[in-house]
Amino acid sequence: MSSPFHPGEQSIQTRLGVREQLEAVGSRVIRDHMPEQHREFFALLPWLLVGSLDADGQPQASVLWGKPGFARSPEATLLRVNARPEADDPLAANLHSEARLGLLGLELPTRRRNRMNGPLVESDGEGFTVAVQQSFGNCPKYIQARDWRWEARPAGPLEQGVGLDPRWLELVRRSDTLFIASQHLDPHSGGVDISHRGGAPGFVHLGEDGQLWLPDYSGNLMFNTLGNLLLEPRCGLLWADFDSGDLLHLEARAQLYWPEQAGQVDLPALPGAERLLALTPGRWRLRRNRLPLRFDVARPSPFLPQGN
Repeated sequence: MSSPFHPGEQSIQTRLGVREQLEAVGSRVIRDHMPEQHREFFALLPWLLVGSLDADGQPQASVLWGKPGFARSPEATLLRVNARPEADDPLAANLHSEARLGLLGLELPTRRRNRMNGPLVESDGEGFTVAVQQSFGNCPKYIQARDWRWEARPAGPLEQGVGLDPRWLELVRRSDTLFIASQHLDPHSGGVDISHRGGAPGFVHLGEDGQLWLPDYSGNLMFNTLGNLLLEPRCGLLWADFDSGDLLHLEARAQLYWPEQAGQVDLPALPGAERLLALTPGRWRLRRNRLPLRFDVARPSPFLPQGN
C-alpha cells in the first residue's frame, strides 16, 4: 500500500525518529473522502483559506468568504464553494481546468480546523468544486480563538511591490496568525497545501538580514508544510488584519534550519521553536479593507510558548 506521505515529509519524520509511528497514524487519519463531521464543519464557516499555484508554479495563499453554507459537501468526495475571488486576488487567475487546490477550514471561536486538497473539477460563475484527494483534521494548538461578526467595508486600493516594505511590515510585526501555502507536485500523489501558523503577537521575527523568521513549534509530526518546502522552497503567505480587513499576500522562498546549525548560521533565539524557517520576501500585494469580517479580541492559545 502506498504511503500517505511523500519523500519530503518522510525525510523529516525519519530525522526525528517518528517515521514508523507516523506511517501508522497517517494511514488511519488521512482519507480520500471527508467524514460526515468534516462535511458538516465546512458548512458552518464564514470563510475558507485556499492555496493555489500561479502559471509559474508559485504557491499563493488566499481567503474566500460568504454566508455560512457557502462551502458545502454535496457528497463525501466533493466540496462545493459558492464564492469567487476578487479580480486582484491571486486565486482569480489560478482557477483553471488543471488546478490543484489546498483548502483549510478554520473555526476561530472553537479552534477547530480541517484540511483537504485535491483537483478542481468544476468552475462556473457562482464558484467551484474540488474533489477530495486528501482530507484530515488538525489539532487546535497555537490558534488564537476569536469571535466574529459581519462588517461591510468599502473596498480599498491594491498596493503591490517586491521585497520588504513598511506598508505591510507593521501588520506582520503585530500579527498572531498567518497562513502558508506550499506544494508537492508528484504526478500521482502531489498537491497544494495551505496551513495555519500561530503564536504570540510578533512571533514572526524580522532578522537583520531582511529575512522573516518563522518558528516551528511542536505539532502533529506529519510535517506537511515543511516536507513540501524541503523539496520546493517557494511558498505563499497570507496575513489578515482582523480589525481593518486588510489582506497581505506575500511570495517567499523558505529555508529550513535546525537547532544544531546554530554554530554555522546566526539563528535568532525564538522561544519554543524546534526548527526555524527563514523566509526571503519576494513579490507582494496588499489589498486594503477587503475581508468583511471583524474579529473580537483574541483569546490566546494555552499552548503558546512561554517567553514570547
